Amino acid sequence: MRSDIAFKTEDGVTLRGWHYLPDKCSGKCPTIVMAHGYSAVKEMYLDKFAATFALGGLAAIVFDNRNFGASDGTPRQEIDPWQQIRDYRDAITYAETLPETDPARLGVWGSSYSGGHVLVVSAIDRRVKCVVSQVPLISGHANARRLIRADTFAGLHAMFDADRRDRYIGKEPAMIPVVSKDPAGPAALPTPDSWTWFTETSKARAPSWKNEVTMRSVEMFLEYEPGTYMAHISPTPLLVVVALQDHLTVSDAALAAYERALQPKKLVALRGGHFDTYVKDFSAAAEPARDWFIEHLLAG
Repeated sequence: MRSDIAFKTEDGVTLRGWHYLPDKCSGKCPTIVMAHGYSAVKEMYLDKFAATFALGGLAAIVFDNRNFGASDGTPRQEIDPWQQIRDYRDAITYAETLPETDPARLGVWGSSYSGGHVLVVSAIDRRVKCVVSQVPLISGHANARRLIRADTFAGLHAMFDADRRDRYIGKEPAMIPVVSKDPAGPAALPTPDSWTWFTETSKARAPSWKNEVTMRSVEMFLEYEPGTYMAHISPTPLLVVVALQDHLTVSDAALAAYERALQPKKLVALRGGHFDTYVKDFSAAAEPARDWFIEHLLAG
């Protein structure tokens, strides 16, 4: 069963999403808190993941990140990773208030950018009893160095500086496309598969998605280092789903970060690329995540 929800963050912003309840759960249910990755909205397949979890007896809180989709917040289309982490923690607090939630059995799930967020959340918030991180960002700086040509970095930083000066005198934030059909064109996620997935998925499932983010979102991406928290997640059980052909949140970085994590942990390696985890390899990604949550939140 799915119902619409809305809740306030600690700073008063309303976030909106869905509450999934399993048919076979009576009383208080283990609950998974979930949000999407870089600029994506909940209709971009999070419903399928939450429904899979519900079939396994798990409730889920799915929400749009602030400034995106159905959620409030300004500036629109701005991605502040640390604010999104605080919103994850507020979503956990909201979940605790629901009569259907067992607050002693809370998990978090994230993918891509939010796959990095849940590494941080599970390391610093001990209310989280289980975590699944799918195709996670590990290092914003290192990842950007893999995606952006070295000879363009000086120009990128000049754009950051110009935007900062303009904002200081009251101008609107500069914007940049999330994806571009031309891999050499300006884009926050400059890979051909990013263009294909976002444009096709938005047409088919998520008309509220917009192909733009603030320039400051890209600057904050470069500053974000969620992989530094890997060794601090234990003793919370960690499952990492890696796509071996991932060249967006690069797979070798995720594999190296997994090695730094302590037990209990488990690795699921898929053969496809970053976006295959939502479509072609959906079952191979979602079912191990469901089973990990069942093992650590529901079984026994």
